[in-house]
Amino acid sequence: MGDPGIRRYRSVFLSDIHLGTRGCQAELLLDFIRHMECDQLYLVGDIVDGWKMKSGWYWPQAHNDVVQKILRLARKGVQVTYVPGNHDDRVRDFCGVHFGGVVVARDAIHETADGRRFLVTHGDEFDGVVQHARWLAFLGDWSYRALLAANTLTNRLRRRLGFGYWSFSAFLKTRVKNALHFIENFEQAVAEEARRRGVDGVICGHIHKAEMRDIDGIAYVNDGDWVESCTALVEHMDGRLEILEWAKLRHWSVLDRAPAPSGNVPQPLAA
Repeated sequence: MGDPGIRRYRSVFLSDIHLGTRGCQAELLLDFIRHMECDQLYLVGDIVDGWKMKSGWYWPQAHNDVVQKILRLARKGVQVTYVPGNHDDRVRDFCGVHFGGVVVARDAIHETADGRRFLVTHGDEFDGVVQHARWLAFLGDWSYRALLAANTLTNRLRRRLGFGYWSFSAFLKTRVKNALHFIENFEQAVAEEARRRGVDGVICGHIHKAEMRDIDGIAYVNDGDWVESCTALVEHMDGRLEILEWAKLRHWSVLDRAPAPSGNVPQPLAA
């Protein structure tokens, strides 16, 4: 597709960016940020991968550009809320603190334009492996990063051949029975927490699987990630929620030749 212009939203939710890792799709994320405006931005955990950075430093210019873009949004008046996850859990020590206009919170309650209330949480607190077998979580993270490395090589080849982005790791995940069972248990657990809090739904990340569905009367929404699915959750001005699959909306060849937009007039998306 061609240049989509600037898209205007009431709220945007991003999680599992994993800055500091080779699997991070920073260029696609930068392209998304350049093409959107919003009043509220929620960073729903695992924005910077502290686990990976303990074992080695990887921080290309594109990752720095993502941080600068987010801080620039905050300076322009966007209300930015950072809800840390398990890979950036050290940030939880600073809950209530403002960094350059970004406020850190353990979780948040977001009210949509149509009056629905959502618990916003990364979700790792409802993952039994992370909470009770941290060594297994680290082992799983190492294996997962190896899979993402294969994902990166696959898409490097696809890009050279002129094909769009495709997630090899997400493809495998949908075909592994144990992974599907884990995802189902996770979704049920976070939905139950939303019910306990007396809200209408939950917005989370953590499992790298964008999803929007009803679980026994609770709206379960997962905004996905920026290493596999390259998705964002957006709230339109009327309160309608939508998962954007940016990798499918934008083709690599478009990103290669398109300069950063400037001076575009914000236009609302058609319903």
